[in-house]
Amino acid sequence: MRRLPAAARGYIGGAALAAALCAAPAVRLGADAPWTGALALAALYGLCERIRHCPLMGGRVPLGMGSFFPVLLAGALLLPPPLAALAAVPGALIARAQAPSAAARKIWHAAELAMACWAASHVFRAIGHPSLSAPQFPVLLVPALAAAGTFCAVLAVLEGGVLIAAERHPVRTAWRGLLPRSLGPYLVQGLAGLMMAVLWRSSYGPLAALLVLLPMYISCWVFAQYHRERAAHQATIRALVQAVDIKDRYTRGHSERVGRASVMIARELGMPEERVEVLRFAGILHDVGKLGVPTRLLRKDGPLTPEERSVIELHPEYGHEIVRGIGFLGEARAAILHHHERLDGGGYPYGLSGHHIPECARVVAVADAFDAMTSTRSYRRARPVPAAVAELRKCAGKQFDPRMVRALAASLERDGWHPDLVMAADTDPVAVPPPDLTDEGEAARDAGAPVGAAQDAAGDGRGNVPPVRSQGPGTAPDTGAGGDPALGRGAAAAGPARRDGGR
Repeated sequence: MRRLPAAARGYIGGAALAAALCAAPAVRLGADAPWTGALALAALYGLCERIRHCPLMGGRVPLGMGSFFPVLLAGALLLPPPLAALAAVPGALIARAQAPSAAARKIWHAAELAMACWAASHVFRAIGHPSLSAPQFPVLLVPALAAAGTFCAVLAVLEGGVLIAAERHPVRTAWRGLLPRSLGPYLVQGLAGLMMAVLWRSSYGPLAALLVLLPMYISCWVFAQYHRERAAHQATIRALVQAVDIKDRYTRGHSERVGRASVMIARELGMPEERVEVLRFAGILHDVGKLGVPTRLLRKDGPLTPEERSVIELHPEYGHEIVRGIGFLGEARAAILHHHERLDGGGYPYGLSGHHIPECARVVAVADAFDAMTSTRSYRRARPVPAAVAELRKCAGKQFDPRMVRALAASLERDGWHPDLVMAADTDPVAVPPPDLTDEGEAARDAGAPVGAAQDAAGDGRGNVPPVRSQGPGTAPDTGAGGDPALGRGAAAAGPARRDGGR
């Protein structure tokens, strides 16, 4: 648990203590309590957790999918609250957990399930009847559904808290969508739990109750196939990114960092998690069009000619063509095509302006420029995060959407920026700046344009060579955009975005 933030450790410890308090009264129940049933349900749930890894499943079922929760819900209906809480603990503790912090994940999973079962059992007994055999079956539907809803609500509340403590989600968005997305499935599982409980207490006995788990097992198999398909999607994206990194070695790791920054912006804006995931894909794949650009241009050690720059500026369209047939990317394809558009209409490939630029592309544009400015390149050191944010703010309204800039700034202020940087210097020997290029000289070279992010947000069109220097000491390029004088009006019109052709 040492890798977890202190807030997360405290939150998980508090949850474990609360779960222990829920189960503690079980020691006073005596021999008349249904201990045999509690042990049987605990063993059954533990077996179900291990079945997640059965080869017949066709793949590991994602943790937290909860297709065997009817066992726990049946326990909430059959057992007193303390025993219902205890029945959830062994299965959660023996289940496999993802690294890192596998032990903390197990403790957290056991604690949240114990509290949810305890609350569900209390609600069932408050609304219904302590004995399943007393009322008629239809009468049990209302208390059983109320118990399932309580089970779902407790889990949603606890999950939102751990998102804040462990993953630093914004408080205002941590619980957004958790309950609505899960309530329906949990109510269905509550009905299955009621069927298990009724059969358990019937003349057919506990063995008949196991038949209810058959459709649950089939459901697990279906979800396992979905999980495998999702893993294949991730592998496809990784392969594309690795191909880009191999071709353009100077920006290795850039794509992953842009994906991370895009997620920070999306979450700060309160976007649904499904859209957040799509924007992560968009950020990671935004430069996939480099695969269609000649390698000699990406690795050229001098300034680009106008003709070469026009080839570089085709990379968003190349990228869109490459991912056109990948259906699961959704609106990420639009972000790949339009992430070099400018808010003032001076970008490329289509010169869109304002809200005609897709929202996802406006997110990726800010994330792309931020990482470009805060990453070390062969021609300059990385800018500090505050300086990069200041540059983005200066360009807001011209090149970047101010709303996206504010969202990134707020997220950085709260959570900081801690990328696992992959520096070009760590993997490839590259030319270093001349000895007389001081910090002031670098700043002057990189910020020669009125819209200064033009320099850092894109280098000189590829992200691997320095912007063109002035024609002589104290002489600035006469384009008015801090770029190559040979570019003339094109560089001035495109400003920052046109110098970002290679990112």
